[in-house]
Parts: sequence; C-alpha cells; structure tokens
Amino acid sequence: MLLESKNAVIYGAGGSIGGAVARAFAREGATVFLAGRTRTRLEVVAEEIRSAGGLVQTAEVDALDERAVDEHADAVAATAGGIDVSFNLIAHGDVHGTPLAEMAPEDFIRPVVTAVRTMFLTSRAAARHMIRQGSGVILAFGGEGDPMRDYYIGGSQVAFHAVECMRRQLAAELGPHGVRVLTMRTGGVPESLPEGFEGREAIVEGIEKQTMLGRAASFEDVGNVAAFLASDRARSMTAATANISCGALVD
Repeated sequence: MLLESKNAVIYGAGGSIGGAVARAFAREGATVFLAGRTRTRLEVVAEEIRSAGGLVQTAEVDALDERAVDEHADAVAATAGGIDVSFNLIAHGDVHGTPLAEMAPEDFIRPVVTAVRTMFLTSRAAARHMIRQGSGVILAFGGEGDPMRDYYIGGSQVAFHAVECMRRQLAAELGPHGVRVLTMRTGGVPESLPEGFEGREAIVEGIEKQTMLGRAASFEDVGNVAAFLASDRARSMTAATANISCGALVD
C-alpha cells in the first residue's frame, strides 16, 4: 500500500472531493484525520472508511480559524506521532455565473481571501511538525488555469493563482527540511456538480469538450493521483502541479 503507516490530515473531508481523497488515502493504508465544520458530513465519510477496514478519526475544525487549526494539528501529531500528509480541500465560497463587470466586490474577494488564509494556516500548522520529523507532504487543490469565457467563475482563478504562488514559496522554504509541496489541477470534476444543479449538463459538456481524452477527471482519478503524490513513490516531486485535466489544461 502506498501510504501504509502514514498519518494524513484532510481539511474539508466532508465534501465530495475531500471524501474521495480520504477514502483513497485510507485504502492505501493511511490513518486519516478528517477535519471540517460539519461533523455529520465527516461521519458519513468516516463510516464508509471504517466499513472498508480503514483507520479514521473526525474533528470539527474551522480551517479559517488559526487557533482551531493549530490545536487540531498539535493534537493529531501528539496522539499519532506526527503528520505525514496535509491536504486542504475546503470550499472557497466562490460565486460562479456572474460576469466580473456585474459582480459585487465581496463576492469576488471572498474566495481569494479564503483560499489564501486557509492554505496558509493549515500549511503552517503541518509544516511545524513536518520540519521536526524531517519529512512530509503538503497538498493543495486547484492550480492555475486558463480564463473561461463561456462560464463566469468570479474570483476562482485569482484564488488558484494565489495558492500556486504560496505553493512555490512553501516548497522553496520547506524543501531543505525534507517537506514536499504540490498542487493538483483538474480542469473541473463533473461528479462534484450535484444533480439538479442549474446548467449542469451544459457545464459538464463544456468541460469534456475542452479535454483531449473526451472525458473529465473523476473522483477516483483525483483520489488515486493524490495518494500517489503523497506517497514515497513521488519523493522526487515538489514545487510542481499535477495536471489531471485529461488534456484540458495545457502547460
């Protein structure tokens, strides 16, 4: 198993993508610590993992709260013996579908501030423990992409670019301590759009048309790649973005 004996903290684990990553990590042998603001959603994911024989714990944590993030990371490290993987997958409060020329300032700025703050707090909390142990992997989701003209995405891309800048800086500072920092970008995961979501079919079609493979990344794809990146098999990878967009995003 790729992550046997590893301890992984997943923020936003009650969400669709966070849950997929949690299940993949547990399947690969990691003990997963699910963090989020709604325990009931976390417990749904946790019960699936337990039913499959995985090791999991849940905790209510607001990943925008400095004290809550630090205390949770300290508790995990103390009880588990360290933190090997930290993956932030919380929602950023994006507003989609509104042109920038018509968008309220707070709706544009919210995802940028949220993405930067939560990534900084959770990365810092994990890094303090990873530096001491001389190893670790910090993952982020949603790297840089091309502007989308047919579907207005507000501050999302600005938020993603800000996270990418932070990833580069973290990788440069933490690399000498044996800590790797990576981001993943997908170009969109249609499964994350709920049934009945207005315009869902058109959005899915638009995502798939942009790809070279004629399909988009699935939850399973995201989980499998995340598990690989977090594993020692990817030990030469840092300061990089894993592109799993099926060719929609060309570097």
